[in-house]
Amino acid sequence: MARVVVDVMPKPEILDPQGKAVLGALPRLGFDLVTDVRQGKRFELQVDGEITDAVLAEVEDVARTLLSNPVIEDFEVHVEEHSVAEVAHEAGRA
Repeated sequence: MARVVVDVMPKPEILDPQGKAVLGALPRLGFDLVTDVRQGKRFELQVDGEITDAVLAEVEDVARTLLSNPVIEDFEVHVEEHSVAEVAHEAGRA
């Protein structure tokens, strides 16, 4: 099975209160490197068969119609070999 990922983020001009809350908490926890945080959503979609232009176009339609709000969010569609859970497991974090 193939995996297509849709990353959804607030548009730059949209306020991100969750990102600001995380940014405010980081120094209190001793993390001083981060200068900005934007919080978004990630969707991992498994599809049957090969990833073709038609499959990617359909996933873009899904992202535009259901997974994002085009008025306040941007999205990106890309193909990944492994899920976040698989990578975490291989790194011993799961």
